[in-house]
Amino acid sequence: MHHCLLSGALLGVLFALGGCQASVPPLPAWQSSEGRDRAELGQIHDLASGKVISPEQLVEDLAGVPRVLVGEKHDNADHHALQLWLIRAMQARRPQGSLLLEMLQPEQQARVDAVQAQATLPQELPKALAWQEGWDWQLYGPIVREALGSHVPLLAANLSVGEMRQAYRLATPVPGAQSNAPQVTAALLEQVRAGHCDLLPVSQLPAMLAVQQQRDRRIAQRLLSAPQPALLLAGAFHVRKDLGVPLHLADLGAEGQSKVLLLAEIGQQVDAGMADYVWYTAAMPEQDYCAPLRK
Repeated sequence: MHHCLLSGALLGVLFALGGCQASVPPLPAWQSSEGRDRAELGQIHDLASGKVISPEQLVEDLAGVPRVLVGEKHDNADHHALQLWLIRAMQARRPQGSLLLEMLQPEQQARVDAVQAQATLPQELPKALAWQEGWDWQLYGPIVREALGSHVPLLAANLSVGEMRQAYRLATPVPGAQSNAPQVTAALLEQVRAGHCDLLPVSQLPAMLAVQQQRDRRIAQRLLSAPQPALLLAGAFHVRKDLGVPLHLADLGAEGQSKVLLLAEIGQQVDAGMADYVWYTAAMPEQDYCAPLRK
């Protein structure tokens, strides 16, 4: 816990300015190559006020929030470095109740719990956790180790493979007016179509939408049951206020505050309808993710 030892006069001035802020760890160096010459690189925007704020102010703003949702681009190393920084900065400000990962599935939870119960971490940690190869351990490993080493409950937030298959097969919409609003489902269908490189038959799109919605509903349920303050790391579309988990939290009658921080590469446009805060990072070189699928 951070304490300020100040004279009465100076203390009064700081209270007038909103109190004293905890010091934060040094920020990591940028790893991606694009956008380093742009003025907005590294800027954090409070989207409600339109102001640019400091990393210290971001931590101060988020420290008292029961649920913080952080959206990432999965293969951007800078996003994961900032996530690790944020975990450490928030933990220094107040104890973290839990860390939830989209990258963990329910069947891995027993393995995670067993590792957390050990005095020291296994040498072959990915194997002990049955870490999925689709999630680059080089990027996620430091985050997982930080949570386990700090004794922060690490929780699976995703569906199992079997649950995803069932959601695809049944294609049953989740209940809830906000998560099923026409503009939401239309935008998600477009995202599913584009995310699969326009290669899916139109007939499969509703089933893929059902999987996306069921995943977001599960994440919302896990957030509601997780020890607070809870921090979620997931893909950007999952955490967006206008499309993802926040709508499901509302449909589930969530009490208490949730805040969304999007980590966005330079050049992306993020507005107040999508998130509460955006942190602009360096960008990876542009690449055609669909090219291998078209061959």
